[in-house]
Amino acid sequence: MGGGSRPGRVPRRGPACLWVVLALAWAAGAALATEGPPEEEEEEEEAAAGDGLAGAEEPCGAEGWAQDAVPPGAAFVAAASYRGPGNNDSRSNKALPILLWWSGSLFPHFPGETERIDCPRGSCLVTRSRRVARHRRTKALIFYGTDFRAYEAPLPRLSHQTWALFHEESPMNNYVLSHSPGIQLFNYTATFRRESDYPLTLQWLPGVSYLRGPAVPLAEKDSWRRSGYAPVLYMQSHCDVPSDRDRYVRELMKYIQVDSYGKCLHNRELPSERLKDTSTATTEDAEFMTFIARYKFHLALENAICDDYMTEKLWRPMHLGAVPVYRGSPAVRDWMPNNLSIILIDDFDSPQELAKYLDFLDKNGEEYMKYLEYKNLGGIKNRFLLESLERREWGVNDMTLPNYLNGFECFVCDRENTRVKEEQKHKKSRGKIPAPRPRIAQYKHMGCPVPTPGFGSVEDLSGGDSWKEMWLQDYWQSLDQGEALTAMIHRNESHQGRFWDYMHEIFLKRTKQH
Repeated sequence: MGGGSRPGRVPRRGPACLWVVLALAWAAGAALATEGPPEEEEEEEEAAAGDGLAGAEEPCGAEGWAQDAVPPGAAFVAAASYRGPGNNDSRSNKALPILLWWSGSLFPHFPGETERIDCPRGSCLVTRSRRVARHRRTKALIFYGTDFRAYEAPLPRLSHQTWALFHEESPMNNYVLSHSPGIQLFNYTATFRRESDYPLTLQWLPGVSYLRGPAVPLAEKDSWRRSGYAPVLYMQSHCDVPSDRDRYVRELMKYIQVDSYGKCLHNRELPSERLKDTSTATTEDAEFMTFIARYKFHLALENAICDDYMTEKLWRPMHLGAVPVYRGSPAVRDWMPNNLSIILIDDFDSPQELAKYLDFLDKNGEEYMKYLEYKNLGGIKNRFLLESLERREWGVNDMTLPNYLNGFECFVCDRENTRVKEEQKHKKSRGKIPAPRPRIAQYKHMGCPVPTPGFGSVEDLSGGDSWKEMWLQDYWQSLDQGEALTAMIHRNESHQGRFWDYMHEIFLKRTKQH
């Protein structure tokens, strides 16, 4: 635990900073119904200096910020035109809201660093240049969840800005987001959870046709078995993950033959050096796919457990016509093509019971083939799955559709344009029209449960168990980090270096409680 020094006093807040503190309390989940700071008028923007970035807001306590944080606007003047779905917005670039990709590596426009996007409800400028972080027209900051670090968050948080979260990857990449204090820092979300504002749940499923791909004939799979291959495939090289999958697979191996080609529980070599290259798996190389398609069952265990977190580990074997033996999203049945297409590990009392069932299916082809009936004409009967794919506005490996980064950009742009108009109406009505209510992300937009052992209980683990020391500690320290950042925002802190002082303060409080 870093930061053993005593937390300093809360900085004095002048009138110019009061609205910042109130808005940040909203962002942390407090329900404060009050009027926000006046919004600049469009005519003021049009009359601004020629660089298009006049009106930069001074920070409330500029500690840790360069005084020349707002640059000349040359990059914005030269912004190229990206016409998303298009609109009738006739405003010049100088009058548009700015969206800043705080995680610049995800900026979906190349080669420049700034672009105009034309979305259904209005246009915005999007940029990855942090030089405009404090600009008055910078209405939203977009963060990539894997890169978001509580101790590096931009402070102080400004009252006129919303925070947007894009996080399609595993919950293990940042457990801060799995706790209420962490996720409620954000106003808009795009995550794998269906409840998020812009769901990315089916990001690994290109479409219905992917599920309908032909399976290797059963006779060929049986021949493969007779040549000495196992009925079950396990291929993982990312070991020691929150789901603790290796602990379960190790126990399963005691009761049924499993061929493991990856670094985790490795017991068999791939037939060629080329297939050992991990890129063959990530690119769905034809030779690699042909090889693994011959296995009847694929152990498909996600690296972390959370509702709607489903990856290629689930969809790829279904594409190939192997049966996934799955552990991951507890809600996975909601998305399956029919009622008999995968085998859920958690339906069995023990690895031994699961092994008995897999052995039964291995020896009874007619029963095994029932798990592949969804590949037949009309076999996909799940209307929820079909309708979700039909409604999805972005594509997976489909150049005819926008990608989900551009889609989320427009989602945020549309809502920020709506918010600006509502704030202007509120101001012009002198309070007769209510101010727009702040939108706060909820726990269910990302929230994932505490990791549990892959086999057995926490109480069964030794004190020096590496999984226990790594992931349980990471999960609960992430809660402290979310609480620390929330407290800093409430107190209008502007110096990131004090984060560890707040962490130490939380640690002392928890110690006293126990």
